[in-house]
Amino acid sequence: MTDLASSDATSLESAYGELVDNVRAVFRSGRTRPAEWRRGQLKALLALLTEHEAELVEAIQSDLGRPVAEAFVADIGHARLQIKHVLKHFESWMKPKRMSAGFLSQPASAEQIHEPLGVCLIIAPWNYPIQLLVEPMAAAIAAGNAVVVKPSELAPACAAVMARLIPHYLDDEAVVVVEGAVAETTALLSIPFDHIFFTGSTNVGKVVMSAAAKHLTPVVLELGGKSPTIVAADADLEVAARRIAWAKCLNTGQTCIAPDYVLVEASVAEELVQRIADALERYYTATPSSSPDLGRIINHHHFDRLVGLADTAGGTLICGGTHDRESKFFAPTVIINPDLDSPLMQEEIFGPILPVISVPDIDAAIEMVNDRPKPLALYVFSKSPETADRVLERTSSGGACVNHLMMHLVPEGLPFGGVGPSGMGSYHGRSGFDAFSHHKSVLRKSTRPDPTMLYPPFSSAKVRLLKRVFR
Repeated sequence: MTDLASSDATSLESAYGELVDNVRAVFRSGRTRPAEWRRGQLKALLALLTEHEAELVEAIQSDLGRPVAEAFVADIGHARLQIKHVLKHFESWMKPKRMSAGFLSQPASAEQIHEPLGVCLIIAPWNYPIQLLVEPMAAAIAAGNAVVVKPSELAPACAAVMARLIPHYLDDEAVVVVEGAVAETTALLSIPFDHIFFTGSTNVGKVVMSAAAKHLTPVVLELGGKSPTIVAADADLEVAARRIAWAKCLNTGQTCIAPDYVLVEASVAEELVQRIADALERYYTATPSSSPDLGRIINHHHFDRLVGLADTAGGTLICGGTHDRESKFFAPTVIINPDLDSPLMQEEIFGPILPVISVPDIDAAIEMVNDRPKPLALYVFSKSPETADRVLERTSSGGACVNHLMMHLVPEGLPFGGVGPSGMGSYHGRSGFDAFSHHKSVLRKSTRPDPTMLYPPFSSAKVRLLKRVFR
């Protein structure tokens, strides 16, 4: 663990440069490449999550006020499943892949070798401070890399716990935790890494990508955006309402793939909105401030931002709207037909405010989605496979669910990532291993035979023959 928060920018860059040099020396020694090392680190990471489950849940509750079940399932349980999947399969992913050498290269053999990229920087967010730190770590380790991880300072309890535990469980020379805030992250980004994995907002993602470009460092950016939910007139409205209400309020709406807004066909808009309001009351009672199942907003800055979004939204308030700054409580809130030019409909909400917009038909919903930046996720509710397929074919998003929300994150081997402004690259399962690997193409030939056709001098007969062969 390294904490240099009191240092100035120059000394930070110098100290982190030395730190990364030391980690790089470990990587160059070959220590991280054997399957035995990778397996040992992954098992240790799994043991950390198992043996300190209660402590981690307590830290999540301290930072985000989340209920025990939600903290366990969404952060620790999900991470465990991913690590177990990686442990089961990573050795088969490591094996070289045989490729065709082609007719013109014969006699020869060809293969693709999966080699680690080197020293990777992982910058984790605050909203799922354990899951989104551990899962990319597991992918990087499975691919044979050394790792520098930066937990979010906005979730200080989780950052402190992970910074303390990781060196006790993992190879502390090859897997290093750096704590700190903006100054420390900026200093880290000034140093050449072999790969940077960032999860966070689109605006900060631009800063990360700009810094990486100075060193031509490849990046995976897991960002966000306004993920839409489209509800067709033929949808099962009771199920849709329950699932939308649940997904919107998981982690108090502070989820990058939460439904940001709903587009519903006008003929069923009123019924859907009422069912969502009813579901919210069933989940969190008529006084949600006292519900043990609803978390809190991460800090006062984000709380104040949400208050501003709600106050300037326009439209009609259906339910919620209450909040308390001291406790950072914000009630689940539904607003129908807000002003489409309001900040609520222009910014990622990242809180428990749900705008619902009525549209004349599915084509109008598709047009609205396509008029906005490509989202991280898209959801569609319809009993018609043809309607769902039409939405999926005519829109672009990082991922999608039909008749549910956020569940595409659950299958261990299903790649997860964004597109365009919502991110680039993906991870989970094999895609995570691939993201942290270089896939090197190798052609093997013997020294005999050694035909002279490609060598000078080039007679007219050689040229004619070459033209025939490469035609």
